[in-house]
Amino acid sequence: MAAWDKRLAGVRGVLLDISGVLYDGGEDGGAPIPGSVEAVARLKRSRLKVRFCTNESQKSRRELVGLLRRQGFDISEGEVTAPAPAASLILKERSLRPHLLVCDGVRSEFGQIDTTNPNCVVIADAGEDFSYQNMNKAFQVLMELEKPVLISLGKGRYYKETSGLMLDVGAYMKALEYACGIEAEVVGKPSPEYFQLALKEMGVEAHEAIMIGDDIVGDVGGAQRCGMRALQVRTGKFRPSDEQHPQVKADGYVDNLAEAVDLLLQHATK
Repeated sequence: MAAWDKRLAGVRGVLLDISGVLYDGGEDGGAPIPGSVEAVARLKRSRLKVRFCTNESQKSRRELVGLLRRQGFDISEGEVTAPAPAASLILKERSLRPHLLVCDGVRSEFGQIDTTNPNCVVIADAGEDFSYQNMNKAFQVLMELEKPVLISLGKGRYYKETSGLMLDVGAYMKALEYACGIEAEVVGKPSPEYFQLALKEMGVEAHEAIMIGDDIVGDVGGAQRCGMRALQVRTGKFRPSDEQHPQVKADGYVDNLAEAVDLLLQHATK
């Protein structure tokens, strides 16, 4: 790989994934990844712009930020790009009335949305609510529509919690796509529109930004397709095989967020 000076030249803004980069979730709230709290603090003390870009769809943005603040992170709601608020705006703009297959924890993000007589389905990481009954109801709603619309908050295959790897929304999204013969609209990584929203909110151009994530496809590949650079951390859902992925090659691989911040402060802030 090229020298770090070249790879990080011109970086003005940093997008940080949350799950698997800052912390690993869990039933007890999870735990910060070693060194990540101070790494975020150091990054925010630098001249680089920072924004958090997550596919978290079990918790509202407020709940997620509250959890992270209790763990010691310097983070506010206004610094987080999350799929549920973005989807809520889309629903309003398009006059869509969703059937929601989501966790109770994220329903507050759709509090101002009309859900009567649904003309679309919104699916998120519903966890234990991904029962046959609930999946079948979403299927039935879609099949009754002349032009079925399925909106998925992300399309991840799995993520990591303190107890191990957990199946993500993408598997259930694919089931509904297959059963209904449709293609879902993804709100969240790796959607280009989602990355562009985060960049707009951060106020930098794609070529001036770098994504740091643990998902070789959703974080790294998605960011690179938007013209950004991307680093993969060897924490969270990272698997050694990611470094030989047939389609996606990160601009660099680092052991954790702390190492990534060391490199950025050394090479990108010159």
